Amino acid sequence: MAKTIQVDQLANEMTDLIKQYTSDMSSKISMLVDETADDVLDEVQALAPKRTGKYAQGFKISKKDDYYKTKRIVWNKKDYARVHLLEFGHALWQGGRSPAIPHLRPAYQKYGARLPDDIRKLIKSGG
Repeated sequence: MAKTIQVDQLANEMTDLIKQYTSDMSSKISMLVDETADDVLDEVQALAPKRTGKYAQGFKISKKDDYYKTKRIVWNKKDYARVHLLEFGHALWQGGRSPAIPHLRPAYQKYGARLPDDIRKLIKSGG
């Protein structure tokens, strides 16, 4: 149903519509980022070394939202200092190196690389 407005109210109506569209797209992009972070977390937990299983369970998602910026960080809350040692390998005290067990980078490359394309598709489809 069409809305009848006066000519002098056109700018206000257009501003309101743009604000509503921006708010809707912002919330949909935030939901898309949350879904991607959940996928990355699931993949990291599946790929993480499982000697006891506690290391994989330590991964969590931190949410950092600023003004028009949505950020999710997948990190290990319990063993944060161990992540880079397992991801890249490290020198052993008796000599030699431990093998690298990549688990964080492959998950990010699989799902994180897809996120900009998904956001573009969302914007092109109009939400």
